[in-house]
Amino acid sequence: MSKIFITGSSDGIGLEAAKRLINLGHEVVLHARDKKKAKELESKFNVKILIGNLNNLEETKSLAEEINKQETFDTIIHNAGVFHEDKETIFTVNVLAPYILTTLIKKPKQLIYIGSNMHPQGSFDIEKLSTIKKVDYSTSKLLILMMSLAVARYWKDICVNTVDPGWVKTKMANYNAPDSLEDGSATQVWLASNDDLGFSGKYFYHLQETIYSKKADDVEIQDKLINIYEELTGIRFPHNN
Repeated sequence: MSKIFITGSSDGIGLEAAKRLINLGHEVVLHARDKKKAKELESKFNVKILIGNLNNLEETKSLAEEINKQETFDTIIHNAGVFHEDKETIFTVNVLAPYILTTLIKKPKQLIYIGSNMHPQGSFDIEKLSTIKKVDYSTSKLLILMMSLAVARYWKDICVNTVDPGWVKTKMANYNAPDSLEDGSATQVWLASNDDLGFSGKYFYHLQETIYSKKADDVEIQDKLINIYEELTGIRFPHNN
């Protein structure tokens, strides 16, 4: 069985994935935004819960330190994300926090990033991003896909993939959405339950590899984005570790 850490696993898709992975016998470490959320989880699960507000870069760095105090994880699922927030919060939580955790956490066997079918609508000015630091949700998901593809290029010794969970019935999306929590978590559970996938740099939707916006494939822009994240966080990406 695998050891798995899931960000944003106190509710929604992250919590559903955690429940299913725990039921399959995996060792799952949960993540909560604050002590209140952690206590809610403690009443339901007898598992390790780490706390950190991903809208605070220092707390995100501290969370990475706590994660590294555990035994090395087999899989890390970068599930946490916000939608109904201001654009600066969206950029910090959806883009910078996953970058910080990716760079600072001991490299696992597998990284899974959560994307969105809204990413093709995303757009940004690469020359202004480091000073504006504000993006809408669609753009944040385009940026996280581009980071996933970049990490897959840099770290060829591990599996790095992105999952579009679909339009799922959650408080973040809409409870009238067509997809269930089971639908939205199925691909992450499948990926995390397999040690030897043999593929990386892929994009999945409901257990199937699928197409994504080709503007995410621009390698030059991917590298420039990593440089911007290095500048904004003060953390260099370890290309060769």
